[in-house]
Amino acid sequence: MKLRTPMPELTGSTAWLNGEVTTSELVGEKPTLIHFWSISCGLCKEAMPNVNDFRDQYKDELNVVAVHMPRSEKDVDLEEIKKVAAEHDITQPIFVDSELKLTDVFENQYVPAYYVFDKDGQLRHFQAGGSGMKMLEKRVNRVLDEMRNAE
Repeated sequence: MKLRTPMPELTGSTAWLNGEVTTSELVGEKPTLIHFWSISCGLCKEAMPNVNDFRDQYKDELNVVAVHMPRSEKDVDLEEIKKVAAEHDITQPIFVDSELKLTDVFENQYVPAYYVFDKDGQLRHFQAGGSGMKMLEKRVNRVLDEMRNAE
């Protein structure tokens, strides 16, 4: 997905956990972080406390949505996804993408992967891999600062 691409519709899930959100609910008021993860991904589990800290620190200024992207047949077990999500305190809405429909729309090949959209729904930053939370925070803050300065 190229920078400045509009946020796609969040459709095609096999399930939603922790509530369902739509693109139209996410766009307009505040930026959105969409992060892809998988229950079989060690890097995802290592990064999750950072993502959760981020979610909690910016809860009033940033939407956070998780997308569970399976990497193998075993990764589509909904009960296991629920269990791992609970173990790692993933309380934000989780789009369960067992058929890879949203993954394909995003053209995403990585977990973990992070997509930062500005409040108008334009993709402003993409990052993949377990490291680089400082860079992600810098990018999110840049988008938040633009929003604050525009008010």
